[in-house]
Amino acid sequence: MATLRIALRNVHRIVNTSAVSGRTTTVFRPKYGWVSTYFSTNISNTQPLNIDLSNEESKRRLYNRLLYRSKQRGFLELDLVLGKWVEEHIHSMDENGIKALVNVLDLENPDLWKWLTGQEQPPEAVTLNPVFSAVQQKVLKNLNNHSSLETRATPGRPWVRGWDDIKKGRDSPITGNQ
Repeated sequence: MATLRIALRNVHRIVNTSAVSGRTTTVFRPKYGWVSTYFSTNISNTQPLNIDLSNEESKRRLYNRLLYRSKQRGFLELDLVLGKWVEEHIHSMDENGIKALVNVLDLENPDLWKWLTGQEQPPEAVTLNPVFSAVQQKVLKNLNNHSSLETRATPGRPWVRGWDDIKKGRDSPITGNQ
């Protein structure tokens, strides 16, 4: 009951703050039912994102939010890869680049990591995203330069074996990572 009350209070705050005139709040709205100011709802590109780059203060806030989102994903490898890439490129991005970055940041961590490292083939909509393509090129270049081929999975195969809960085979355990 307390979490429902907190959620309703947060929704009320969001509704009241988005009604302030002269503020653009369509980039950072709740996603998947969570009340947070760090997600966009433009997953299917059905509605345009309004990005305010008119003054330095709004640019600074937007850059800081996107940099935070890229460095604090909760997936260490993606935190490092995306955070470093965004830190290097955010100031040279135009409005379309920022929209592409927001769409990449909206992707789920495990899927994004598998797509970036070549373990799975990304969907065409993701492949056409210029930010995703640039980050993927950087990741694949680093993999080719710093890791030997025998330590990497072949394309289309999982990178780390033994992480699945259900093992197939006669001699392997039914569950667990034993």
